[in-house]
Amino acid sequence: MTVATLPQGLESRAALNQLWASLMLEELFRLGVKHICIAPGSRSTPLTLAAARHGGLTVHTHFDERGLGFLALGLAKASDQPVAVVVTSGTAVANLLPAVAESGLTGEKLVLLTSDRPTELIQCGANQAIRQHGIFSTHVTAFEDIPSPTMSISPAWLLSTVDKAMQQQAVRGGAVHFNCHYPEPLYGCDQDFSDYLQPVARWQSSSLPLTVYPSPMAGCAVPAWQDCVSRKGVLVAGRMAPGELAQVKVLAEVLGWPLLVDPQAGGTSDWFGFDVWMQNAACRAKLAEAEVVLQFGGRLVSKRLGQFIASNPLQHYWLVDPLDVPLDPSFRCTLRLQAGIAQFAAAMASELMQAGQCGEYHGWADSLKAAALRCQQLASDKNGGLNELGLAADMMDWVPQNTTVFLGNSLIVRLLDMFAQMPETATFANRGASGIDGLIATAAGVQRAQLAPMLCVLGDTSLLYDLNSLALLRQQDFPLVVLVTNNDGGAIFDMLPVPEQEKAQFYRMPHGLDFSHAAAMFGLDYVCPATLQDAQQACEQALVNSGTTVIEIQTPAGDSGSRLQALFAEVRDAALL
Repeated sequence: MTVATLPQGLESRAALNQLWASLMLEELFRLGVKHICIAPGSRSTPLTLAAARHGGLTVHTHFDERGLGFLALGLAKASDQPVAVVVTSGTAVANLLPAVAESGLTGEKLVLLTSDRPTELIQCGANQAIRQHGIFSTHVTAFEDIPSPTMSISPAWLLSTVDKAMQQQAVRGGAVHFNCHYPEPLYGCDQDFSDYLQPVARWQSSSLPLTVYPSPMAGCAVPAWQDCVSRKGVLVAGRMAPGELAQVKVLAEVLGWPLLVDPQAGGTSDWFGFDVWMQNAACRAKLAEAEVVLQFGGRLVSKRLGQFIASNPLQHYWLVDPLDVPLDPSFRCTLRLQAGIAQFAAAMASELMQAGQCGEYHGWADSLKAAALRCQQLASDKNGGLNELGLAADMMDWVPQNTTVFLGNSLIVRLLDMFAQMPETATFANRGASGIDGLIATAAGVQRAQLAPMLCVLGDTSLLYDLNSLALLRQQDFPLVVLVTNNDGGAIFDMLPVPEQEKAQFYRMPHGLDFSHAAAMFGLDYVCPATLQDAQQACEQALVNSGTTVIEIQTPAGDSGSRLQALFAEVRDAALL
């Protein structure tokens, strides 16, 4: 049946579907959405066509909804803007859950526009109809069930409903979910809705949202600050936005306190490798002299640092992060400040400098700098040749300036935390749920927002999990290196007290695969270096060439675990101070 032969009522229904979708997308655009990610589907046609016709939106597509969600997550992570996602009805919606769960923990702003059958077709045996109402549960910040378009509902209601949900997102971060019920027909001609749109005539002649929510004024008065600076303290840099670490370093220099920098912070300090030297009793005792911990950003990689915070009798433990979410698994926090990291650190440093103050115990833990260097030397002595520990210690020296780094959640991110001196560059990771799903898609989204060369580092199981998303890397305007450490399965379990007898079958799960054919399938360059020097040359060359290169570092199963255990045993008894 062609559109021309549709009964008049059905033709109006198709046009009204399109109008409602267009109104929603225009309001989202006014509220900051500039990117929209779309998977194929028929029920989502009103939203898809509205996006295609909107001149201000950059459209991204992917055939895999799970990967699409993570692509949007990466775009939101790097742009610090809300990113829309359009999928059809059914299990296409369910496939967004992993990315939504991550955004709920780390605050990236996703706008989920899921298409649904009309209410009367749900749970009656209709095709591709599942219960989508509230499908993401508490993982989303706000949920709105948008009814089937009807002229009995004012367009002002639709726009204000969008505004209300987006305001909640502006305050709390995370994802918002609009579940849109579209009845058939989904394809039809445009119609004149001038009379229907009269309630939003002012909005149509404006570039502002229908409802404007002013931002609250934030103060910076902090109790007990003077008591903190009169004690021995430690600064911790966790997950933070690019460029924020510089301000935290200024504060650390003024206070004269040690600065322990997580790999996600986008830089390093003279106290690097603390996850290794904290295993030494003398180093732990020295650090335990601290009475104050001032932490910027959450989601720390180092378990030993988390244990230090949880077990030491601190007078003050402050945690500064812009997100309105719990970030204190030790439940030791004495002051939780929801504030911008760079702004707060700069304000505190400025206050001290204007008063001519510095930390009363300036330089109290400088001896731990020598411990960091000594541990680095011990690791270097034990790790010649091509292995994961040597790779972690060296690879960040290969990263040119202005190259983005994306870190996966395998053993390699823990090795980087132990041995690498991270470059001062934009660094991203999915350390909320810390899952291995969707890492390639997230990295693709980050690079599309950053518009810069990228080094993406992850493990073999992670790459196998997100193999479909290599399709997103086929046409890159900037160099992208996917450096995968292939130790034939989940080597992270070699460091955990899992049962030895069941380790291979149920934990490590060896696969016996390499990634040469996967790279060829998706038209990507591929290198499998035999030495650390070959790996460095391949990485440095690929980061100046256009397109995507997969660099596979193959190491024997169990090798990293045995090397780490030997190193830890030596560090425990070494004279590091």
